[in-house]
Amino acid sequence: MKIAVISDTHRFENYMEIAKRYIEDSDVLIHLGDNVDDVSYLAEDYHGEVYAVKGNCDYGNAYSKEQIIEKCGRKIFITHGDLYGVKSGMNNLFYRGLEVGADIVLFGHTHMRFLEEYNGITFLNPGSIALPRLGGRNIGFIELEEKRKPEMYLVDIMKE
Repeated sequence: MKIAVISDTHRFENYMEIAKRYIEDSDVLIHLGDNVDDVSYLAEDYHGEVYAVKGNCDYGNAYSKEQIIEKCGRKIFITHGDLYGVKSGMNNLFYRGLEVGADIVLFGHTHMRFLEEYNGITFLNPGSIALPRLGGRNIGFIELEEKRKPEMYLVDIMKE
């Protein structure tokens, strides 16, 4: 199973159009907020499952602020990150990941890519395809198979 992870799209249709080519072969699309309404644009002609959470720039009630999904025996915690102060550090998010028993924690908000494993939890922030800080316009990918370690990586949509 291949999961595509996008965050902080901020209504930049030109970058979302490029991103569509990268996500089309994925089984699941996860949007981590900030202009979460962009999910409908990204999901046009997309045939996989779609999950989303709202960020600090999202005001409707269509999406929750956090969610837990299970795929291939892994518990994935998704949040925008603003509730956990991720711009100041990872402690709050780490402890929330422990609290919910997450194997993988996905977050956005900082607009900076991040991929690191700590104490058995893998944290992934794809950054922002619209307004990136300190790096490229990235989409995160997670490849899952039962009883195998997840393969996780970032792809800069402007370099390939």
